[in-house]
Amino acid sequence: MVDGQALVLGGGGVAGIAWITGLLAGLAEAGQDVTGADLIVGTSAGSAVAAQVGSGLALDQLFRRQTEPALQSQEITAKLDLDQVAADWAEIMQGVTSADDALRRVGAFALAADTVSEAERRAVIESRLPSHEWPPRRIQIVAIDAENGQTRVFDRDSGVGLVDAVAASCAVPGVWPPVTIGGRRYVDGGVRSTDNADLAAGYERIVVVSPLGYNSAMPSPMPLRAVVGQLREGGSDVTVIAPDEASVAAVGVNALDPATRVPAAQAGLAQGRLARGGLAALAADS
Repeated sequence: MVDGQALVLGGGGVAGIAWITGLLAGLAEAGQDVTGADLIVGTSAGSAVAAQVGSGLALDQLFRRQTEPALQSQEITAKLDLDQVAADWAEIMQGVTSADDALRRVGAFALAADTVSEAERRAVIESRLPSHEWPPRRIQIVAIDAENGQTRVFDRDSGVGLVDAVAASCAVPGVWPPVTIGGRRYVDGGVRSTDNADLAAGYERIVVVSPLGYNSAMPSPMPLRAVVGQLREGGSDVTVIAPDEASVAAVGVNALDPATRVPAAQAGLAQGRLARGGLAALAADS
């Protein structure tokens, strides 16, 4: 068991980036800053926030980048109906024989999809990140090889640029193009697990900030509740924080809509401020 803390930041679209950022800022205001963790694991939206936190900008500055139009990243508007995506993925996965088989099928779906170009999408990721260089601290960003279904965990020692790593982790199948890195094509790490909290195994304390929570509509080979159970059996003290009712309402039905950024960030901030007595006050399973 590692005597330290891991912070796990999960997927959830543009709204998820804003909500996580607001939540982290609210937690800090409440005296519960968790961003100094020894390890940060970022998946999809969480990968963008991990990179932003690692940039060195203060949380209040990162919050302003979500809520002030002049500071916001230039996003491409896309429609995302999570229930429909979940239904499509469930159909794709009928008759799968293993988790790797399921991920390969989703990868094939992503490779065949008609999307914007990689260059257009990469420009969006560049605009999201205050710094394009890996920070010196330990950050892991998760993506999936679209062809073989294997998990790829990028970090500062992987030889892959930060922008490419985040772009790969945010490449939602069927919505955004798979990202080419070293001749391989990669898709959103959230197809393996919305949070990939298992990568924090062995840490004494683990905080999971999950925009989709325990009851995500997205099918996953590694559901969050099962992973959290395994982590606790391994001796880790795990706290899961998911959107409260007000935050769910602020995100709405399309987490990829840039218009959700301000309400989602503000709802996250308000939710985080409720932790003045400790993180247990926000625990999704308390």
